Amino acid sequence: MITLANQAESPKISVNSMISLKGIVKAIFNDTIHVQIGGKVITLPTSEFQLEKPIR
Repeated sequence: MITLANQAESPKISVNSMISLKGIVKAIFNDTIHVQIGGKVITLPTSEFQLEKPIR
């Protein structure tokens, strides 16, 4: 039997929520980063990250 108390404790999933994945960076170009997660390589735009440029 499911009670209302058990339903209230269930986790909420929402759109635009943050997740964390571990992967291997395979390549970095000027505007994209290619990351391997499992057996798949995905491309991420660098605009989604706060990257610091090296100081020379």
